[in-house]
Amino acid sequence: MEKNNDINKSSFWEDRYEKGEIGWDLGSETPVFSAISETLKPGSVCILGCGNGYDAISFSKKGFHVTAVDFAETPIKNINNIANNLSLTINTIQKDIFDLTPKYNNSFDYILEQTCFCAIDPKNREQYSNLAYDLLKVGGRLIGLWMPLDKDIKEGGPPFGVKEDEVKKLFSKQWKITEDCFPVQSIQTRKGREKLIVFEKL
Repeated sequence: MEKNNDINKSSFWEDRYEKGEIGWDLGSETPVFSAISETLKPGSVCILGCGNGYDAISFSKKGFHVTAVDFAETPIKNINNIANNLSLTINTIQKDIFDLTPKYNNSFDYILEQTCFCAIDPKNREQYSNLAYDLLKVGGRLIGLWMPLDKDIKEGGPPFGVKEDEVKKLFSKQWKITEDCFPVQSIQTRKGREKLIVFEKL
């Protein structure tokens, strides 16, 4: 269990990359997001806590205008190197996600959420819901893979446990749910532990 008071510093996450302690990293694009991207109209997408950017690269290849945000320096450098090699244009930002407003208010058609919500201090979860609302355009969608559903928040983290009811309560005002399921494309180690819930900003 990690010390909670360290996660609000970029150095905590940079240290994880330097040590290779990045258990959230799939090493490739997320199968669930890959499938969803085929059903979406290309637009502007923000990936919060983007990590090494496999989904950022994938969405950019498909014509989306991608903004990839991470607290740590290493993954942002990795994304830039790959994007340059592939001649892709990705807006990369190294900063605390909560510092994206007000500059990026009402800027995005989509937000991708996976392992960012469970990585932040749980006391900031309401702030996260407000951030997502501010960043999205009206009608924009927060496409979330919410996890780990099988962990109690009292066990500490990151990752900190997530409960479906908590997520739905946080996004109960000024949002509507457009999708709610356990996706068949979830990787084996996450089946039943993550749920796809998509919220649309009203």
